[in-house]
Amino acid sequence: MAQIRPFAALRPQPAQAAAVASRPYDVLNSNEAREVVANNPLSFLQVTKSEVSLSPDIDIHSDLVYEQAKKNLNAMIEQGILIRESKPCYYIYALTMDGRTQTGLVAGSSVDDYNNDVIKKHEFTRPQKEQDRINHIATTKAQTGNVFLAYRAVNELDELIEGWKNKYAALYDFTAEDGIRHAIWCVDDDAVQTQITQIFEEKIPCTYIADGHHRAASAAKVRAALGNEAGASADIFLTTLFPSNQLSIIDYNRVAVDLNGLSNEAFLERISKNFDCTLVGKSQVKPSQPHEFGMYLDGNWYRLHAKDGSYTNDPIGVLDVTILQNLVLDQILGIQDPRTDQRVDFVGGIRGLGELEQRVDSGDVKIAFSLYPVTMDQLFDIADSGQVMPPKSTWFEPKLRDGVLTHLID
Repeated sequence: MAQIRPFAALRPQPAQAAAVASRPYDVLNSNEAREVVANNPLSFLQVTKSEVSLSPDIDIHSDLVYEQAKKNLNAMIEQGILIRESKPCYYIYALTMDGRTQTGLVAGSSVDDYNNDVIKKHEFTRPQKEQDRINHIATTKAQTGNVFLAYRAVNELDELIEGWKNKYAALYDFTAEDGIRHAIWCVDDDAVQTQITQIFEEKIPCTYIADGHHRAASAAKVRAALGNEAGASADIFLTTLFPSNQLSIIDYNRVAVDLNGLSNEAFLERISKNFDCTLVGKSQVKPSQPHEFGMYLDGNWYRLHAKDGSYTNDPIGVLDVTILQNLVLDQILGIQDPRTDQRVDFVGGIRGLGELEQRVDSGDVKIAFSLYPVTMDQLFDIADSGQVMPPKSTWFEPKLRDGVLTHLID
């Protein structure tokens, strides 16, 4: 059964919460982060993407960057921008996007549960990205990135959380620049905390990583590296747990830097072996059903339909991310391991299809693909079976903000 516990969060002063709260470190690049911090010096990006405080030509994985993150975090504490909760608490985090609200519980989840597969995974991690978060956590002694977990809904827990929201005022309640509303409540009552803990111990056999595989893996490896020096604070990691019936997955698209030596014509001939390929032109192609893909090449969109018999019908093989990986990225473009191959990149659907066009038109990449999103049922089925999806198969919105609740490793 799932083990969670309250923690004493490092969090911003209420008046500064909106300014401190930042988008997750992995959804914007260094240049975008520099622009945000230039306009908002309180942004927590100065901690999660601390290269913004250093020369633009610095290696973002150098020790100097992680030391700068520690320095910037300590400065925010010393200046009173961030304060430490006086006692361990649970927190309720509600996000509202386009009129739809999803409400999660912020808690410390067990590293042992992660290691023992009580916390289930559906993706492999990318070694370079995992090492980056290990270095960040180990240097700052802080888990700044929230791991987004899902669980099968329990009515008793839903009612308890909604009851607390209705009874007490929110600690923070602000609307970010992207229009998403963030509201957070502090659950500081010992009896209610015990009730929440027991619900997880008795009624929630497992949780599922929805977003944050690298952050979770890094927290576990930091605890292992500490060995006998690891205190109780290293036994948990920062998570927000949502009932799955409140969640939806959006598309997670792909771009590739070249055609593996093929001409456009040769590539189109090769892809037509396993796909029905239709030239659409300038109109964007957003897939409306499984096994339909959009493809943007040389200023034109194409609609692809995977041919019957070109893919298998097992839980992994039927996924569109698998079909694209096996039949296009691997067989045609020679990208065998998307976790390590630098010739492929992943673009969250929240950026829109215009982002795919921009990447191709700018010459940054050669070709882009839009995909139909994975479903929550598919995610659960695959995780329960012990299998994994190709990397970057799921994109969840809205995203949790960094900086509003941080877990310190004392």
